[in-house]
Amino acid sequence: MRTLYVGNLPWATKAEDLQEAFSQYGEVISSRVITDRETGRSRGFGFVEVADDDAEKMIAALNGAELNGRAITVNEAKQREEKIG
Repeated sequence: MRTLYVGNLPWATKAEDLQEAFSQYGEVISSRVITDRETGRSRGFGFVEVADDDAEKMIAALNGAELNGRAITVNEAKQREEKIG
């Protein structure tokens, strides 16, 4: 399984929208849109967990593609660094 970062999302984008867009290119394990803890509004990015074999194909097909009127950014998610201190 690999996690893809999806950026520049329109504010109204839901996890289901990501699932629908990415599933056209392979197996989607899960999808989520990151929201602000205090306001509940989308922060404009999300993550999609996909099958290893489909990740490169999805990045190639969807990076720069339009989703709900905006060109999205898709690449492999980087591991979060643990905050020290």
